[in-house]
Amino acid sequence: LFISPGANFASSFNRWTPTTILLGTPAMDNILLLTDSYKVSHWRQYPPGTTTVYSYFESRGGKYDEVCFFGLQYFLKRYLSGVVVTKEKIDEAEGYYDGHFPPGFSFNRKGWEHILNKHGGKLPLKIKAVPEGTVVPTKNVLMTVENTDPECFWLTNYVETLLVQVWHPMTVCTHSREQKKVIAKYLDVTGDPGGLGFKLHDFG
Repeated sequence: LFISPGANFASSFNRWTPTTILLGTPAMDNILLLTDSYKVSHWRQYPPGTTTVYSYFESRGGKYDEVCFFGLQYFLKRYLSGVVVTKEKIDEAEGYYDGHFPPGFSFNRKGWEHILNKHGGKLPLKIKAVPEGTVVPTKNVLMTVENTDPECFWLTNYVETLLVQVWHPMTVCTHSREQKKVIAKYLDVTGDPGGLGFKLHDFG
């Protein structure tokens, strides 16, 4: 995984058990399994000759006119940085998907082995984003994702399922900011705004 400078930011299916894919279990450390089911077959559906896929994330709008971007750094460091593809993880994913999909399904083993052999198990992706904590008007780009190896054009949107988890901390952060703005407004009118920093907190 390459983070642009200046940008902030061997098992078989028979041995697979449903509890293995719960949050906090070993499967959560296998990047091959952290995607939507339908994305696993997308590598065969791109037009011939595709070499680059460039995707972006935005808030299309909602209750507020702006959002506070927050949470990406955790996902980058927890799931996408360093060596994340190994032979064992490829074997594990192949066993799971062979049991998950109907006969005739073709697992992209060659693509994952390319990442393992050419890149040492590191993901050939470039992710750029606005700095954490930046307040951005809706309908603007918050982060972009692009493959850096033409053989891995399919990888860009494979990681979308994981990266969209950023919406949760970003939503919490945005809501909290808006609540703090309301508190600040009425502290200014009725009392001392100096205590604002302690007026919105969660000990849970």
